[in-house]
Amino acid sequence: MTTNEVVVDEDWEYRRLQLPPGVSRLSATLQLSIQAEFAGWELSNVRLYSDGTRRVWLRRKRTLAAAGLPGVIV
Repeated sequence: MTTNEVVVDEDWEYRRLQLPPGVSRLSATLQLSIQAEFAGWELSNVRLYSDGTRRVWLRRKRTLAAAGLPGVIV
């Protein structure tokens, strides 16, 4: 799984992942479940390309600490 970019919006933080063609559907599900469970991400969008590559967008709500507000202790 490779991380290509992170996009920060007002309320949401997005992360794009690319899964190579050799990754099975079960393995992809397991990897994304781990991201959701331990890092707070949820599935936003999945695209499956003809070569077997999957591009996945994950998102999570921004917290006050992640927004970099002064006075918030991380």
